Order: sequence, then C-alpha cells, then structure tokens
Amino acid sequence: QVHLVESGGGLVAAGTSLRLSCVISGRPFSDIAVGWFRQPPGKEREFVASISKNSQTEYADSVRGRFTISRDNARNTVFLHMNKLKPEDTAVYFCASNRFESPPNYAPTADFQFGSWGQGTQVTVSS
Repeated sequence: QVHLVESGGGLVAAGTSLRLSCVISGRPFSDIAVGWFRQPPGKEREFVASISKNSQTEYADSVRGRFTISRDNARNTVFLHMNKLKPEDTAVYFCASNRFESPPNYAPTADFQFGSWGQGTQVTVSS
C-alpha cells in the first residue's frame, strides 16, 4: 500500500516562496509518477503539476513559470517549489501517485490517473 505524506505548508505573504515536500513509501519510488493538486476554499480540487518517472514535467497554466516540481529518488521525495505566491494560490495541497502503469516520460495530469493520495497540507497566502 502506497503512503504519501505532505509537509511544508504555512501562512506566507504574497510574493514570497514555499517548498512543499511529499515523501512516498510502499512502492518502488522510481516506478512512480507523482502529481500535486490543490483544493481552494469552496472549490473543486485542481491539477497543479506532475512529474514522470524520468522527471518530465507538466504544469497548470496558472502556476507555470512560478512553480517547479522536482524529485529526489534517493530520498523518495517529490518537491513543489512555489515562488511569487499569490492569494489565489491559497488551498490545501495534495500529492498523489499514479494509478496506472505508464511510460517513463509520461506525467499524468488528470485526477482519475492517480490512485493514492496524501492527507494534504494547507497553504495560505495573505495579500
């Protein structure tokens, strides 16, 4: 059973940065594609970024150029580096591992393509 634990959220001012971490266990890390999603208050969960097994990446338009997803295979960890944060980035952020087998360079982006999820970490950006 795959277990994902997010950390690194908090309350920050607009324009600043945060780094979220997602530690994954229960499955060979090199076989996992990972995604970050977020759920703003009162809204549906939405895709943020994903990374394939060989570190190809995908980003939502709203975060491209400000957020960077990366992975450290030695530490079974995926990071989400968030720069130039905006109040509209306020949300609970979740990481998730892929549900289906996929090519090494494929980074899934749809909710249904992920089968295991973390508990989430709150990010609040004040204006």
